[in-house]
Amino acid sequence: MTTVSSGPAVFEVVTPPPLDGGTRARLGRLTLAHGVVETPQFMPVGTNATVKALDPDDLEAAGASIVLANTYHLFLRPGHERIARLGGLHRFMAWDHPILTDSGGFQVVSLADSRVIDDDGATFRSHIDGSTQRLTPESAIAVQEALGADVAVAFDHPVFPSSPRKVVIDATERTHRWAERSVRAHVREDQALFGVVQGGLEPDLRAASTRFIAGLPFDGINIGGLAGDETPVQRRDALDIAIEILADDPRPRYLMGLGSPGDLLDAVEQGVDLFDSVLPSRVARTGQVWIPGGRMDLRSDVYLDDPRPIEEGCPCPACRRFSRAYVAHLFRARELLAYRLATCHNLTFTLDFMLRIRTAIAAGQLPESLDELRLRAGRSSLDEAPGEPE
Repeated sequence: MTTVSSGPAVFEVVTPPPLDGGTRARLGRLTLAHGVVETPQFMPVGTNATVKALDPDDLEAAGASIVLANTYHLFLRPGHERIARLGGLHRFMAWDHPILTDSGGFQVVSLADSRVIDDDGATFRSHIDGSTQRLTPESAIAVQEALGADVAVAFDHPVFPSSPRKVVIDATERTHRWAERSVRAHVREDQALFGVVQGGLEPDLRAASTRFIAGLPFDGINIGGLAGDETPVQRRDALDIAIEILADDPRPRYLMGLGSPGDLLDAVEQGVDLFDSVLPSRVARTGQVWIPGGRMDLRSDVYLDDPRPIEEGCPCPACRRFSRAYVAHLFRARELLAYRLATCHNLTFTLDFMLRIRTAIAAGQLPESLDELRLRAGRSSLDEAPGEPE
């Protein structure tokens, strides 16, 4: 067992990858101020201090042990100062388990209008009211310290994986400068700080960024700039570069933005520990639910008279109490209960899938379990899987 302790975060590699190199997957335990996170683990995304349509009891029942909240959105509304006055983010959203807040960099790039990014930070127009706002590494850290999450993330400059090399170089170098400033700005002793690797799909830039971020005193390493418009094979190649460099680094590895079960399995096999995505809740709101073998679209007429649960044996509220026909009716009637039930199911399926992966790793049986797990995820091989847009 390998343990790294760095202030507010303790990460133990409980089961390391096998010496034969058959897989890089590892079993870990991340201890934070508000609890323990067993890895590999998926973090549901609670953008506005809530996972859409769910309350904390729903999250606990689904098996969630950590959630992600969004720095950009909470900075704009209701404001980090207000949340701090009300007792911090955990009390505000009534979630007494670990929380990770992202840096806000991705939203500045993807959501804000009239943004101007310079070496000092980013000026942008709020997507809510059009007001002019600014985030810098220092202010992004100050926001996250005020929110009081267990894990804060250094402010970075992400770009789409397919961006031209010159754009990737500029964003990666800026991310490195902002990482150093984030480290200097972070003073809250009960909060861990993770850094972000960039570099796009350029092998040399991805390698250089991994080495640079790993050389700073972060508590964990985020792999950013993926889970976008790259193919699964391109993502695999970029991850291989980063994970090989991090092979002897005992800190947790977090691939940002990945959410489909098949993609999660592939990345775990490559050696990633943590994930987040809006995908389970986003597709649920369109009537799509995950079942063994792929997705079911409850908007299809074939389910209007189907008395079976979405998935036999699933413990989620939708499957325990209701039929496919009933949930299909709720979507057609645009009843809010539809969104809650479908989201509960998708998160239960995803978190159970991660549990199955951890169980296989603990038993030393992941390579032998891959075919079964891929079939459950609805995939027979990596090369057949299309990328999931976020």
